Amino acid sequence: MIEESVIQEIKDRSDIVEVVGDFVSLKKSGSNYKALSPFTDEKTPSFFVSPSKQIFKCFSTGKGGDAIEFLREVDSMTYIEAIKFLGEKYGVEINDSEQDYNTNNEKESLMIILNKSKDFYKDNLNSDEGKSIALSYLEHRNVSRDMIEKFEIGYSLDQWNSLLDYLSKNQFNEDQIQKAGLILEKNDKKYDRFRNRLIFPIHNISGKVIAFGARIISEKKNQPKYVNSPETPLYVKSNVLYGLYQAKNIIRKSDNCILVEGYTDVISLFQIGIENVVSSSGTSLTINQIKLISRYTKNITILFDGDKAGINASLRGMDLILENDLNVKIVSFPEGEDPDSYSKAVGKDKFLDYVKSKETNLITFKVDLLNSTYKDDPVKKSEMIFDIVKSISKIPNSIKRSVFIKEASNSLDISEQALITEMNKLLMNSENKFTQSKNYINIEKEETAKKKEINSAINFYERECVRMLVNYGTSDFEVLGLDRKSFIEYFLNEIEDIEFENKNYLKIIEVFKNEFKSNRVIDINYFLDDKYNDIKEDVIDLSANKYEISKQWKDKFNIHVSDEIDSLKKTTYTNILRLKFRLIRKMIKDNLKNLSKSDMINIDKETLELHNKLKSAEMEIAKQLGNVTTV
Repeated sequence: MIEESVIQEIKDRSDIVEVVGDFVSLKKSGSNYKALSPFTDEKTPSFFVSPSKQIFKCFSTGKGGDAIEFLREVDSMTYIEAIKFLGEKYGVEINDSEQDYNTNNEKESLMIILNKSKDFYKDNLNSDEGKSIALSYLEHRNVSRDMIEKFEIGYSLDQWNSLLDYLSKNQFNEDQIQKAGLILEKNDKKYDRFRNRLIFPIHNISGKVIAFGARIISEKKNQPKYVNSPETPLYVKSNVLYGLYQAKNIIRKSDNCILVEGYTDVISLFQIGIENVVSSSGTSLTINQIKLISRYTKNITILFDGDKAGINASLRGMDLILENDLNVKIVSFPEGEDPDSYSKAVGKDKFLDYVKSKETNLITFKVDLLNSTYKDDPVKKSEMIFDIVKSISKIPNSIKRSVFIKEASNSLDISEQALITEMNKLLMNSENKFTQSKNYINIEKEETAKKKEINSAINFYERECVRMLVNYGTSDFEVLGLDRKSFIEYFLNEIEDIEFENKNYLKIIEVFKNEFKSNRVIDINYFLDDKYNDIKEDVIDLSANKYEISKQWKDKFNIHVSDEIDSLKKTTYTNILRLKFRLIRKMIKDNLKNLSKSDMINIDKETLELHNKLKSAEMEIAKQLGNVTTV
């Protein structure tokens, strides 16, 4: 176990802006930062980071928390993994000599096994067999020692059980080793999945190994060139991009991501100094991989090998990029060349010159492909034209669509109106499906809304009261111009006679109250511990503010807008009064039901008396609040 003092030191040193910035491109927005949510596919930023509160809040999903919670959400880390990641980032030493390798957390256990295996494969490079086979192969391919180290390349020995024996000796569980995808079982015998192969570790976004790719380097026949890890609880191929861990900061800095096919393409480009490059590992680009890239840039340059069959296969998934409003350029290499071989032949400057001179957008690329391949085949040509129009229809921006339609019309020598007509058919069909889905969802929402309508006003003002507590619980304010009184003391005194209906809000108040009784004044960070998981999301939601008045309003335009903290006591008191007013109106409504049950002769005196008291209290509060509009 990691000591609490060490965890606290890590939390104190962590800067949530730096941590989130490693995964998402943040932009300053007033005193906060904003970005597109890394959890959803959105076009407008709804993800906010508050440096002053050291929290994040995603308004599109409701997720929020501190740096630890962000790492757990964005990269599926366990609590311990997030702590270790931050400890390493901020130079806090963690003593894990007593690490339990048979931990109850499956993902954490698999992660430990995979990273231990990575070290084993790396050490194998320095064995006699590794030097004579793997290192000599890497030297022949001109892979430098720096790249071997950067990408943690290793070697699996030409033995059936070398890794299994090693992990078993280190007391790892065989079932867990198998779940990690490292061994196979046949006829009740277990053996290593990777043998006599070059090992390419596949890292998650935070640098931990989650899988392996293994390339054959022997002359054995009937063997696949590559063998990859199977999908596991840690590794889903369609959610991962090889090299992203190493490339992410350069991608953000250059505002462009180069996409290649294989591991060696990535490594070769890195070696000549082109580091904004990742690989889809030989598969068509998926929606989740596109979302990964969009965290860092909206611009993708795809490098295709000089293989027309491969290009045609890859093009089928390109519409996803357009649909997600990313800008894509395509470059194809001469027949027989790929980014690996071409970069080694010409070097960085000539490679970049080639890319710049040959890159073209997806629509133009498809048009050129049609003109060069299907020009004399009317059937194939019409199919390709429809495919081009379909691609253009995926672009969310109507101006971009118009530009591409005009270009396609000129290049294909086809009426612009004919292309627009076909595109509109596709758009209308898509819109109809969306509308039907939307209507169905709206019906469900309306039914749900009706059920919640009765108590919505009370819940709103309960929320406003607790929001003040969460945000200003550590504040104080002047009383009668003489002394100062703590906000928490004032707040607890004013709500003493209110029974909050929302159980989570009630618990938040209780925590503040109990800590105050022990002479401790707490803030939102106190609730970020796992023991408050049931109310943590509410606390984050109450403390996060999506909108902020720009400083320029005051500094540049001399527009003064009062902040609620400037009149903290008045704002708090008003919110509490409004809550009491709503509660009294609800009590009046319930009491009237009891009165209606009485006949005119035998009116229940207690019920009538209570009604009069409640009406009197309602009028008094209404007077204090001024003009009140009731719900």
